[in-house]
Amino acid sequence: MVQYTLAQSPEIILTVSGKDSAKARDKAMDQLMELMDAGKLPTELEEGFGPQQLIEVKESTIDTASGEDSITQAVQILSNLATLKLKVQESRAEALEIRKAVDVLFTDDSVTEEEITRLKEGFKVLKNFAQANVRYQEARAKAELARKTLDQALKSPDKNLSH
Repeated sequence: MVQYTLAQSPEIILTVSGKDSAKARDKAMDQLMELMDAGKLPTELEEGFGPQQLIEVKESTIDTASGEDSITQAVQILSNLATLKLKVQESRAEALEIRKAVDVLFTDDSVTEEEITRLKEGFKVLKNFAQANVRYQEARAKAELARKTLDQALKSPDKNLSH
């Protein structure tokens, strides 16, 4: 069995016996024409739409391996979040001190060359903190889904049984 869909209407699935071939695509086109004639095709197809424009649907089998892959991926995402959280925490205090020091640039107070040099060196810390913080915020959003995946995997099947 082979299945085809259309880029314009991915919800339409045309199933044909055999493997992907010109003959199978022609059979799928016949099915498509029947749908069009019956008025069951939700989109208008352009002139010249042909069998080569059909998109083969690959079987997406959800087996235990893919379930295990999603759990492994969830754990990796959470591990990454933990690492980023530590990195952000470790550099936050120093970055905030440097941020306060930046304000001296906007005053009429005089500054020494040493203060400016320290400030310029501090910009690297500030930049690294800000980048790590952005990555942490993005990772945290992704980790919410990972946490739900793990929670689902950790659910006991016995809870659904009535006594």
